[in-house]
Amino acid sequence: MVLDVAVTELKRRLGTGDAVVIGLGSMIGAGVFAAFAPAARAAGTWLLAGLAIAAVVAYCNATSSARLAARYPSSGGTYVYGRERLGEFWGYLAGWGFVVGKTASCAAMALTVAAYVAPERWRPYVAAAVVLALTALNYRGVQRSALATRVIVSVTLLVLAASVAAMFATGHGDTGSTAFSPGGVLQSAGLLFFAFAGYARIATLGEEVRDPARTIPRAIPIALALTLVVYVAVALALLWRLGPAQLASFVDPVAQAVPSGMAPVVRAGAALAALGSLLALVLGVSRTTFAMARNGHLPRVLAAVHPRFGVPHRAELAVGLVVAVLVLFTDLRGAIGFSSFAVLTYYAIANASAWTLRRSAVPVVGLVGCVVLAFSLPVSSVVLGCAVLAAGVLVYLVFSRRAKASS
Repeated sequence: MVLDVAVTELKRRLGTGDAVVIGLGSMIGAGVFAAFAPAARAAGTWLLAGLAIAAVVAYCNATSSARLAARYPSSGGTYVYGRERLGEFWGYLAGWGFVVGKTASCAAMALTVAAYVAPERWRPYVAAAVVLALTALNYRGVQRSALATRVIVSVTLLVLAASVAAMFATGHGDTGSTAFSPGGVLQSAGLLFFAFAGYARIATLGEEVRDPARTIPRAIPIALALTLVVYVAVALALLWRLGPAQLASFVDPVAQAVPSGMAPVVRAGAALAALGSLLALVLGVSRTTFAMARNGHLPRVLAAVHPRFGVPHRAELAVGLVVAVLVLFTDLRGAIGFSSFAVLTYYAIANASAWTLRRSAVPVVGLVGCVVLAFSLPVSSVVLGCAVLAAGVLVYLVFSRRAKASS
């Protein structure tokens, strides 16, 4: 195989429809099948309030990301925007938060797939095999990934539509109310934000979409709006069928809420949805890794583009191998909280960057919302998130000193 490290630009192959589907594949994934349970545990009957807050913050983030992507249509998302608008360090911190947070998300999605299709003792190995298979798919070219994501999203939406209809038709459970807790509502919003965060993947594909100044600002809000409609429908159906107490007690609430004959289909749909999320996550993380390596913030060897397939193959292989190792040796039950903290940091920097473009209310609301939700997450997630971000700062200082020494 002939490799050409000098090739460092990606081919523009994706249209608006492809970008929307990649965003949907990132957002309508395992989160819609699992995130409502811990969110209901935090907010009770006020679950929809948490969903509304998460949606408002996500909208602000999406709007800020769209404005920035139109100005800077390059791979890397907020890693690029932060560098251009706030300075090199803030761009690096955003990129670091995205890479480590979404790497944890990749592992969580892979383990979710395995949880639905494999016996407990085999789940780590099945998860690792899934990660390596999807890495190979991405290695062959982004067009194949977009096509696979389109199929997965279509099947997932059909399963969810049938599940919602079945839940409303079956009858409702105990809908007793719970006391309003501001902290609980905010924590539920932070957990549900994890399920919304996939539109970042559209921005990280800035070098691979046609006419990015027009395509990205259109694709992000379309994908977010469609996702919100699906989430509201599922949340209402779950509250109607199970009530907040039962909803909070199940790991697999959608499968528990539908008639027993539908449960196997729902479980298969949940596994497929997690697969779709993982596909898009690996795609996005590898693009940000590629951009950071190209700028010397990660080893430059990761900045190569395959001369035949036109993808950042070394970055993709590195991400895939790291995630495969994580699923083999790490218990990632707290991965969602950690990932949420890191990704909210990423979007806080995005909103601060967007404010320098247009000093309007949207980036301010987004920035404040990200900070509040991040520190409303469980204490363990906040502590771990701060520690990992601090480690990222040390990495930045090391690479900065090396760059100065070499110059």
